[in-house]
Amino acid sequence: MKLTHTLLAGSALALVAGAASAQDLTLVSWGGAYQSSQQKAYVEPYVEANPGVSVTWDESSAEAVAKLRAMNEAGNITWDLVDVVAADAIRLCDEGLAMEYDPDELLAPGDDGSSAEDDFGDLIVSDCFIPQIVYSTTFGYRTDLVPEGVEAPTDVCSVFDLETYPGKRSLEKRPINNMEWALYCDGVAKDEIYDVLATPEGQDQALAKLDTIKDEVIWWSAGADTPQLLADGEIFMGSTYNGRLFSVIVEQDQPVGMLWDMQVFDLDGWIIPAGLDEESQAAVEDFVKFATDTTRLADQSKYISYGPARLSSAPLVSTHADLGVEMAPHMPTDPENAKNTLLYNYEFWADYRDDIDAKFQSWLAK
Repeated sequence: MKLTHTLLAGSALALVAGAASAQDLTLVSWGGAYQSSQQKAYVEPYVEANPGVSVTWDESSAEAVAKLRAMNEAGNITWDLVDVVAADAIRLCDEGLAMEYDPDELLAPGDDGSSAEDDFGDLIVSDCFIPQIVYSTTFGYRTDLVPEGVEAPTDVCSVFDLETYPGKRSLEKRPINNMEWALYCDGVAKDEIYDVLATPEGQDQALAKLDTIKDEVIWWSAGADTPQLLADGEIFMGSTYNGRLFSVIVEQDQPVGMLWDMQVFDLDGWIIPAGLDEESQAAVEDFVKFATDTTRLADQSKYISYGPARLSSAPLVSTHADLGVEMAPHMPTDPENAKNTLLYNYEFWADYRDDIDAKFQSWLAK
């Protein structure tokens, strides 16, 4: 059940306007190209439309949960708006560290006339989570290393086909995604993957499938690892974030192709810290309504190849601001790319992560 958060109305609108005209907002994000895309798509037009507003970035999103816990204990919330992955938003909401909200009260309706709740749909995975982008973990492969006379790979199970597609693979050094792909490629129906993975037998089945390629796997921990391994020709194929592959393929012009089949969707978005003072909350709500509208989310795709979380934004995705290339074909949410996708199951991994992690690390050590 969503807790309805009623925006200030009537005479209090003057407070919102005042907050939006003379306020310093501290926004927390991840740095790098993603934060730059937020700066260009959201912050610069907002500041231009609201003279007197200043924005300070803090690049601490990776530590957001721990830092918000500490701020809460100290009774001193110094952040106004925090960018987090959906899994962290769920944790922060469960712990009462993020503000619950009603999408149709806080957020703008879609440009197509849809309500905010309908426009974001199932991507609102928590009562506190305000979605911005969809990104995915998927596979890239070296187009020049596809064996002669063999079609380029089109499905995720090519990862397990060492006979047709020989060569090293790279996989992230954690069970998430790898276990799902392994079960799927061992014949488990997509809608049954998490039911099977919840059992010790299912976990053993996934690890047994991964055993078939283990000797050919290079394990990665940083998102930059697979793109570099692909660029250096050290692997035939490997998993990473779709935005990283966009950089290798489009910006660096490397002989790399994308394998979108069974890409794992994940979400990134805002949370508003619980416990803000009235003026700060009014200011941040004004900014959020602007920064998550149809146009602004579509504008972000001019700078990075992550899909806007609103359905109404998708038709507005156009060309890269600097490169001039059409961005839609590079989006995980593009219909051609999203024919067979898997949505990361946050609840499952919250419940089973520790146990499966231990089993996975033990398997790695063998």
